[in-house]
Amino acid sequence: MGFEWIAIVMFVLFFVMILYGYPVAFSFSGTAIVFGLIGLLLGAFDLNLLRLLPNRWFGTMSDLTLLAIIFFVFMGAVFEKSGLAEDLLETLGILMGPMRGGLALAVIIVGTLLAAATGVVAATVIVMGLISLPVMVRYGYDHKLATGAIISSGTLAQLIPPSLVLVVLSDQIGVSVGDLFVGALIPGLMLAGLYAGYVMFIAFINPEAAPALPPEARTLKGMALLRRTMVAVFPPLFLIFAVLGSIFFGLAAPFEAGAVGAFGACLLTAFNGNLTWKIIRDAARSTANITALVIMILFCSTFFGLVFDGLGGQSYVKSLLVNLPGGYWGFVIIANIVIFLLGINLEFIEISFIA
Repeated sequence: MGFEWIAIVMFVLFFVMILYGYPVAFSFSGTAIVFGLIGLLLGAFDLNLLRLLPNRWFGTMSDLTLLAIIFFVFMGAVFEKSGLAEDLLETLGILMGPMRGGLALAVIIVGTLLAAATGVVAATVIVMGLISLPVMVRYGYDHKLATGAIISSGTLAQLIPPSLVLVVLSDQIGVSVGDLFVGALIPGLMLAGLYAGYVMFIAFINPEAAPALPPEARTLKGMALLRRTMVAVFPPLFLIFAVLGSIFFGLAAPFEAGAVGAFGACLLTAFNGNLTWKIIRDAARSTANITALVIMILFCSTFFGLVFDGLGGQSYVKSLLVNLPGGYWGFVIIANIVIFLLGINLEFIEISFIA
């Protein structure tokens, strides 16, 4: 082993900084600066490699794939802040309330739909937690079942298109966003179906854990319920299917479909009479925060990767992976274990850039 030990220590120190709570972007850039200087002093790092950094950053900024992040996040932020998500959850809760476990099933369905609209986990969990958890607890739902349904269905935003994870991964691994969306849709829906099946199973074996809504809580019936369903459920569904369908069938690029979705979310909000400058401003601010986070981590991880590669770390890691016992399946098992352990302390965006 030559100077590869510097790259190994660099990688270990990066994880130590993360475990101590330092921001991931600063952990990337800080370790890159320190170990780049150490490598330069020891003659293990060529300073000319840093000339590649501006070109890589400019390539990132000119990548139209990442432009989809802005539109999809804005679309989800409008859904969250305009009350469309609340209307959807309340309507499905009334619609499915008469059956045992109906409120939990409504949460899972809305979580699936919001995942297809927001692509952001936090927005989905916050909306459903604030609205549905007090109602479920009030009507006698088991606390563990109620919170589990909300959290698990909220995390579907990581898998069901248009997930930010998939957009970031497409940039990292060089696979088109459309292909990743198509590949992730069926597993995401299967996972949502398993959640729903578990709720129905619990409601069957333990009716007290997931009771039906009492008759006095069913405030809408007949044509009134049908009209509310038409207004609250079908327009967002149409918008989601139009956005994802245009990508799946090759009618639009992901960033083009995202732009249509963002504009359509504003139209739906205006149709419901809720569109205000405050909603637009808050949605734009949320979009700017998330987009800036992604770009900052991407820039700093590019710097980290350049220094790590210059110290011989990339070739050393490749040699380790090639010589793993078990061949392909050994690599798959080790990779999944590493990603699982990273998920204990890191968000999905950071894991995408590290792994």
